[in-house]
Formats: sequence, C-alpha cells, structure tokens
Amino acid sequence: MSDFLREVSDSSFENDVLKSGKPVLVDFWAEWCAPCRMLAPTVEAVAEHYGENASVVKLNVDDNPSTAQRYGIKGIPTLILFRDGKEVERVVGATSKESITRMIEKYVAVKA
Repeated sequence: MSDFLREVSDSSFENDVLKSGKPVLVDFWAEWCAPCRMLAPTVEAVAEHYGENASVVKLNVDDNPSTAQRYGIKGIPTLILFRDGKEVERVVGATSKESITRMIEKYVAVKA
C-alpha cells in the first residue's frame, strides 16, 4: 500500500467509508484475482491523483466477507464510489484510469 491508498475491513468500513466527509472509492479485490492485480496500479494512480479531495481504499473480499455480501459483490474487481454514506457509482471488472476518473469527477472538485 502507498501513502494514498489504505486497506479497510468489515470493522472499519463504516467509519472509513460511510462516515467519511469526502467521496470514497472502494476497490473490492482478492489476492488470487488476476484482473484485480492488473487494476492495482491504476487504482494507486487514482488515489495519488485525488489525494486530499477523495479517499481510495481497498477491501479484500476474502478477509471481509460481510461487507462484500452487504454490497452484493458478485465479481471482482468491483469499484464502488460512496458519497455521504451512500453508493453513487459502481464499476465491475477491470477498467481504465480515465473511466475511474470520470466517475469520481462528478462528485469531487480537484484543484489543478
């Protein structure tokens, strides 16, 4: 993990994601998932890009099954963007940095 990206768990999800004062992108992933590993550098770059304006976190679905079940995660990677404690966007499968950025841009203002 980098300075911009951190892990969340079933026990920390509510505080770290749902009660956050800024948008939070959650990467639902697992160690064994090849597309998840391919997407990891992209998620890392997005986390670095948004820095203070949005949070980007990872949740390992194998280690945290109750949160994955709560949000109906059927396939991974799944990226869900939360704002004000509610899911506002979802992407299932590997995607581009541009696609993730467009999703987040709707909910955050980034200073150039």
